[in-house]
Amino acid sequence: MDKILSAREGRPFILVFWNLDCQYCPTELKMLNKLKKHYKKELDVVLVATDTIDDVPQLIARVKSYGMHKIEQWVFANSMPERLRFEVDKSWYGEVPRTHFYNQAHERIVKTGLVDQKFVEKWLADNKLEPNRH
Repeated sequence: MDKILSAREGRPFILVFWNLDCQYCPTELKMLNKLKKHYKKELDVVLVATDTIDDVPQLIARVKSYGMHKIEQWVFANSMPERLRFEVDKSWYGEVPRTHFYNQAHERIVKTGLVDQKFVEKWLADNKLEPNRH
């Protein structure tokens, strides 16, 4: 987490925890990809898969099918995922999608379950992220 946060110091971004078995993750990731295209570099999205290192080939294929293969991706690399979840958020028990919306000061809003596009658009506006001009 420290690497992800420090690389984005002073910048808002969205951090999405997901996995291969998640029912709602495809919908959310496709929606974020659509917004990412509309906002280009303004919208920074990072994906963290809660699957294992052994699942990397499937994770890459799945993310590519969502059109998000150019987005920074991480995967849980600890045999004790509970430890990693606790490090991320002490109140998190592993349910996905779990999406963290970080503002410029890295204060976060955490949403569990499918996030509504209107919420994301409001967050983008609140953080003064502008869509591409055509």
